[in-house]
Amino acid sequence: MPRPTAAQLAYGSATVVFSTVAMILLSQTESGVGVGVIVLAALLLGLLVAVTVPMPKAARTVRTNRAAAVGESAEPGVRVPADSVRS
Repeated sequence: MPRPTAAQLAYGSATVVFSTVAMILLSQTESGVGVGVIVLAALLLGLLVAVTVPMPKAARTVRTNRAAAVGESAEPGVRVPADSVRS
């Protein structure tokens, strides 16, 4: 499993904190069991948010057909020596 990104950690943590505060204020609960249920629900919600934040996609280098045929790199300014090109 890949490591979580900074965005995933930030969104998940913010969701846990804000949803916990909001649910405690809205429910006006004072019992320990009620607070425990709210905290558990907030943790699950934070986990759901952190998992659904899109992961960054890996950069891909695309070579054109012409560049592959000639042996050139697709990047401008990068040259391949002529003796390394296969016929």
